[in-house]
Amino acid sequence: MTQSILIHARHLAVPAIAALLAGCVPPATAPVTAPPAVASAPVPVDPSHMESEATIAASIAATPGLHTVATELRTAELDQLLGGDGPYTLFAPTDAAFTRLAPGIARDLLAPENRNALVAILRYHVVAGTMTTEQLTDRIRAGGGRAVLTTIGGQPITATMTGDVITLTSVTGNRSYVEAADVAQVNGVIHVVNGVLVPNLP
Repeated sequence: MTQSILIHARHLAVPAIAALLAGCVPPATAPVTAPPAVASAPVPVDPSHMESEATIAASIAATPGLHTVATELRTAELDQLLGGDGPYTLFAPTDAAFTRLAPGIARDLLAPENRNALVAILRYHVVAGTMTTEQLTDRIRAGGGRAVLTTIGGQPITATMTGDVITLTSVTGNRSYVEAADVAQVNGVIHVVNGVLVPNLP
């Protein structure tokens, strides 16, 4: 993608951002346990930075390797939601996950004109209630190998297993894998994932 296209993307309406996202996030075929080599590699996420007495929002803001999603939550004002009573389950994309989008997309989503798309994407990573991997695995088995979760944005994500790794598939067909699971918080639980799930955007 050229620089001129990136500049233009910042001023595109939500459907155009949706088209860029859909074209930039191909379905993964296997769990990824490490980010691809880049000039400046993102910091790995260490769940030990997340205090169980903290809220989801506070832990995301304090954890190295989750800077991008923390910034986006603040911009979309969803840090207030995830700092509340809950409970919620957050599938938190790492900084490395955002590097797998087309260059500039994560930045473009922070533009005021793209706020609706940003909010929709972030709400697509949140499920009401606390869902541990044990509970999620039980639901997958009970569902014959798949479980459908309804996010607070109203759109579903499908959970399956790839070996012993929980795999999340979006309605647009891209996949994300759980890298660090069951980080208990005072208002729910965080599962760190290696991809950004893309919903249908208005």
